[in-house]
Amino acid sequence: MNIFDFLSGQFIDVIHWVDDSRNTMVWRFERQGHEIKYGAKLTVREGQSAVFVHEGQLADVFTPGLYMLETNNMPIMTSLQHWDHGFRSPFKSEIYFVNTTRFNDLKWGTKNPIMLRDPEFGPTRIRAFGTYSVRVTDPARFLTEIVGTDGEFTSDEITFQIRNIIVQEFSRAIAGSGIPVLDMAANTRELGKLVAEAISPQIAEYGMTVPELYIENISLPPAVEAALDKRTSVGIAGDLNRYTQYSAAEAMTEAARSGGDSGMGAGIGAGMGMAMGAQMAAGPWGARPTAAAAPMAPPPPPVEHVWHIAEAGQTKGPFSKADMGRMAAEGGLGRQTHVWTPGQDGWMRAEDVQELAQLFTVLPPPPPPAD
Repeated sequence: MNIFDFLSGQFIDVIHWVDDSRNTMVWRFERQGHEIKYGAKLTVREGQSAVFVHEGQLADVFTPGLYMLETNNMPIMTSLQHWDHGFRSPFKSEIYFVNTTRFNDLKWGTKNPIMLRDPEFGPTRIRAFGTYSVRVTDPARFLTEIVGTDGEFTSDEITFQIRNIIVQEFSRAIAGSGIPVLDMAANTRELGKLVAEAISPQIAEYGMTVPELYIENISLPPAVEAALDKRTSVGIAGDLNRYTQYSAAEAMTEAARSGGDSGMGAGIGAGMGMAMGAQMAAGPWGARPTAAAAPMAPPPPPVEHVWHIAEAGQTKGPFSKADMGRMAAEGGLGRQTHVWTPGQDGWMRAEDVQELAQLFTVLPPPPPPAD
């Protein structure tokens, strides 16, 4: 073996990358002096791409397969250097392996609340968070736009930028969707699709895509959630007085717990107890409120009786009470006169009928003295 054959054997390289991490997106093949020997074998596995960079210029992108690095099968390199096919000098180049598989379970969330106008609650604020996956679809663009000369680029270095894009588009999509806050939980899948479609053009500029985006939770501020819980409690109680009594009992219990060091708790508890007692005094659950007090209907008018008189075996009438009063004043009706009215049990003397007896007790005043 001559010296030339020996040196030629030393120049042969096997270039490959086996990823033993879960977040490495780009890894640069390291060689002393960045020398890639002529005729080196390049192995690109499934889920990878290899980007060949020569003196700062992107020369070629290799998809999965086995390659022999020679100028005659690298036309881009040949055009860059104008090398003769017989020239067997080492390449002063770099190879970057790009992971093209999905990176899953990446987190996103709103750092600050998002303002929106809810059709039921009016202006309100919400927070949201979830997960997404990302995948490199254009290794060359990804290397030039994001990675640069970083020898080992991880997903942690890009998630912050992607999260900002997601939050921006989520805020825009949620504000323009018109979906009430209470119905958002039932529409998270549709909202996730809207956000994923909205961010796709911006993510594509980095040579990536977002295959999946999930909204795990949408929450209101604590004060709004507390008010919503009270509103739900009122709806379950079904009656404001019942809820008031429940709240009063809860306040009494809390006052008893915190009122040991002063008389304030006892005073609050006593006041609540008196208020609840006053409500319970009106009935088992207190007086139910009404929208407006309805006016009382007048009582029905009294039944006007008509009377018949028996004289000398003859019946006269009917006469009204006014007629009977006039006859009593003129002497045509006496105490012993027998009278009868519908509903009365037989004939009775006028003085025994309470309604007519008063006609004989009202005496006229004494006559004026004679002149």
